[in-house]
Order: sequence, then C-alpha cells, then structure tokens
Amino acid sequence: MGGIGAVVFDIGNVLIEWQPERFYDDVVGRAARIAMFDAVDLHGMNDRVDRGEDFAAVVREVAADNPDHAAAIMLWHDRWIEMAAPVIDRSVRLLRALRRRGVPCFALSNFGIRTFEIAEREYPFLEEFDRRYVSGHMGVTKPDPAIYAMVEADCGIAPGALLFADDRQENIDAAVARGWRGHLFDGCDGFAARLVAEGLLEEGDAG
Repeated sequence: MGGIGAVVFDIGNVLIEWQPERFYDDVVGRAARIAMFDAVDLHGMNDRVDRGEDFAAVVREVAADNPDHAAAIMLWHDRWIEMAAPVIDRSVRLLRALRRRGVPCFALSNFGIRTFEIAEREYPFLEEFDRRYVSGHMGVTKPDPAIYAMVEADCGIAPGALLFADDRQENIDAAVARGWRGHLFDGCDGFAARLVAEGLLEEGDAG
C-alpha cells in the first residue's frame, strides 16, 4: 500500500465534542432528558438537518408535534452551539501539525447547512481544511457509501491513500469497504500514535 494522500477528519467528537444528552442533563435534569429522548427521536430530527433540511423549520416542526416537550426541543435550535462544545484542543493541534508538514487535510462530517455556519463562527479552525465535505450541502450522510464516492470523485485521491478518522464504527466500516484506511477515534493519544506510525508526523509534533 502506498503513502497517505490526505487525512480526512470527522468533526463531531473528533475535533469538537458533540454531546446533546449532556447538555440536556445540565439544563432540564437527567430524568427529564431521558423521558424526552425516549418520547422524541431527536437524533432522527438532527439527521434530517444533516441531510440538508432547514434547521429552524425541522426543529419547530418536531416541537409542534410534541407539545409536552416543545420548549426543551426548541433549545436544540436556540442553544445548539452549547451542545457542540468544547473544542478538542489536541485534535486541532494535530490538524495544524499535519498542515504545517504539507499533508492535505479534509473534513467529512454529518452537519447541517445552518449549523455548520454557526460552528464556523464559533470555531475558526474549521476554515483551515484543504477541502470540506459537509453532508447538508451534499444531501447524503455517513455511512451511506455515496458520500464517500462523492469525496473520491471530488478530490481525485485514490481510496487507499485516504486516512479517515471518525468516532463511529459504522462510518469507518463504510469507508474501509471502499478501500479507505480507517482510524476509529477514541481519543487523541491513539490518533496521534496512528499519525506517527503512518509517517505523517514526528513524535514531537503529536504532543
């Protein structure tokens, strides 16, 4: 197998923590959060946004359909940035270390159009990628094989030269099935070690 042509980063839980349950535990309490998440498919709601539907319209629709939880559901829109926090600082340092060494870095993330705009304002490092693949603009989400095919067609890099870091096994599996190299992200130590093992960074770059 040849060298790595680009490192592809997921964003949620790789570069920015994404923990809606933690947010709601803090705001409404764990018991109320569990009841709401059992009653309402909030992650399914978010999936619609990630596939390109209008952020505000989708959240308002789900809130209207679930009046017992409407006020809390609207927090998904009104305080979204508090769910997408904090930054995983060491991952950002690894991204920047790769770019200093001339390694192309792409983002491939399930993200809504509007929510990505909000995140960009809060987290300027999101503008530092060589290429960004945002599901809301693409109309398809991971782990659908089509999204990986779209990346390949756009960047022109052979699948075997793409190293993809994601926190969800099903997303890694779908990429590996197309010939990509995968890294299941479960912390910065393992990811840094993988980047060193692939010859992309030196030990001193990966701290």
